[in-house]
Amino acid sequence: MEPDDKFAAVDLSIFREIKMLSGERIRHERNLRGITQLELATNMGGSPRWLREIEAGAPVTKLEDHLNAALRLGMTTGHIAFSILFAGHRMRFPRQLIYGDLPAIERKCIEMISDSVLTALKQDLSPEWRRGDESGQV
Repeated sequence: MEPDDKFAAVDLSIFREIKMLSGERIRHERNLRGITQLELATNMGGSPRWLREIEAGAPVTKLEDHLNAALRLGMTTGHIAFSILFAGHRMRFPRQLIYGDLPAIERKCIEMISDSVLTALKQDLSPEWRRGDESGQV
């Protein structure tokens, strides 16, 4: 087996795209709230130049910094999390979703995960004799 065959091919351009989308969302939300770059940068412990790089989606920025900015602005982080989830499945995240009702999609995903976990937990905690009753068996 060739050394390159051991690893999956990875398209790292997705990280540039995620940072660009995230930076746009952060800038939009900051402006919507009437917060200056200086105010947000100071709150985050950085400089306005550093925040400008985040908002521009500069490749040198860290996703952690994008998450930090989003959370400090009271934003959800689905625009980053879903993009990474799609990338993990070798799919492009549909850009139009970022400008739609992303929080509603996030809530539906959280509800679905919660329901799945609760169903599994309920089944795990049910005694054997009860499982038979629920399926119509005695």
